[in-house]
Amino acid sequence: MTAITSPPPDLAIGAFSDAAPWIVEPDELRWRRGLDALRARVGAEAPRLATPPRIPPIGRFLRVTSSVGVALALWYVRERGTPGSRAGISRRLRRSFEQLGSTYIKLGQIISGGEGLFPEELVAEFKLLRDQVPAESFERVRQVVEEELHLPLEAVFSRFDDIPIAAASIAQVHGATLITGEEVVVKVQRPRIAALVRQDLAALAWLGPRMVGRIPVAALANPPALVELFAETIVEELDFRLEAENMLDIAAVLAHTGVRNTVVPRPHPRLVTRRVLVMERLSGFNFEDVEGMKRAGIDTGALLRSSLIAFLEGALLHGVFHGDLHGGNLFAMPDGRTALLDFGITGRLDEVKRLAFLRLLVFGSNGDVLSQLAALRDLGAFPPDTDLEAVVADLGLDEALPDPTQMSADALTGELRELTKKLLGYGARAPKELMLFVKNMMFLDGATATLAPDLDILGEMAHIYAYFQQHYGEQIAVQLGLDPTERVDFDLDAVKAGFRLGPEYGDTLTYAQVKERREIIRKRMQEHQRKR
Repeated sequence: MTAITSPPPDLAIGAFSDAAPWIVEPDELRWRRGLDALRARVGAEAPRLATPPRIPPIGRFLRVTSSVGVALALWYVRERGTPGSRAGISRRLRRSFEQLGSTYIKLGQIISGGEGLFPEELVAEFKLLRDQVPAESFERVRQVVEEELHLPLEAVFSRFDDIPIAAASIAQVHGATLITGEEVVVKVQRPRIAALVRQDLAALAWLGPRMVGRIPVAALANPPALVELFAETIVEELDFRLEAENMLDIAAVLAHTGVRNTVVPRPHPRLVTRRVLVMERLSGFNFEDVEGMKRAGIDTGALLRSSLIAFLEGALLHGVFHGDLHGGNLFAMPDGRTALLDFGITGRLDEVKRLAFLRLLVFGSNGDVLSQLAALRDLGAFPPDTDLEAVVADLGLDEALPDPTQMSADALTGELRELTKKLLGYGARAPKELMLFVKNMMFLDGATATLAPDLDILGEMAHIYAYFQQHYGEQIAVQLGLDPTERVDFDLDAVKAGFRLGPEYGDTLTYAQVKERREIIRKRMQEHQRKR
């Protein structure tokens, strides 16, 4: 193959780079055959893996229960009931997950992205797991590649770097050059990881129900629900053909919506198997390298906005979105576009859930609380028979809620405890798609601190709402059963009420003010723990 010099024809079907090392022709990709059936089988496997077995796999189960049991026992003896109780158990669980290896490190990484769904101490500890996976030896990597491609390594690559670019829990990534001259990235699955994941899921499924109510870090994502979420998330990652298909689908969505500020690498036409994925190599600035971006003339605020709009358009209009945004999975290209990487976790919404997300965002902008709860119910966050009007009344959602920064430590903690208790009483949970969506929004929230710290959050929300009204207003209205001639306006007062902002904030809320509010709440929570 040789690089394409004229505008690549596959730009008509996908948001790819302009310098194509090869052309993507979906109907000619042999590795795509049978993927619909494969995806259906994988989807059906996840609930089965999350079902508690009568007897767990003994060897792995003993190791897991021993490691987690020791962590819980030490916490119970040394830290339970102290001001550092939640921090202590979070630290001990993180160390246990490190010892248990790849599957548990992956679980910890998923939890680390659950800010707002899991306790702050647990999220902070499990963030340390993001860079804790040792690389496989080059000999084992070579073996997997040769087994999958049925060729000696040298028959496919003129160069294959011994040291990986990155090593994650399921796979690691190596830089390489094909014998035809193209610079590529090769994602290689860890040996025996598929069997280990299934053993670990069986052990977790058996253990999950027995952990309910026993540790103070479960929050709304209770252990059985977390196991179910984990199973749904990880089993699809074990077949790289599905990941390559995710790449094509998201690239197609971006092209269809006309979003050309985000680029997806091309998967190779032939070198994609269950355990090996060869793709186009892209390069650029780390998302935290603000100085480098600015020296290159990149507008970081515009970069952030385009990334958010691309994410929302995919989810709300097409039901497909990248499910694992973080600093290692995207970077800024020198021309100001964003490159997306690692499509192992991809959110896919059926029509009911897509419309539920659409309602959640639209009615969240005008303060319609009952419609927001109905959308959450349709996403699976509440049981189908939940009396939503009772939820509104019970939680006081039809009343003006106090600004949490003006509440005492005891009052704030009491309200959070009571809120959690009531939500659990209604059967609330964190479904996979909602958690992936929230996790991505939390990443983009954090990226704002780096890329655009002076951003007016309220003004930006109004801008994005106006963008969707201008480009898709009639389409959204029809899909939600609204009158297309009547606009659903952005209600600034309702949004401020959702943030629980007092009148002193006026019509603006900078990101610096958001951080200040969070810090006040964090200190109040710490103050309450010290008093216990």
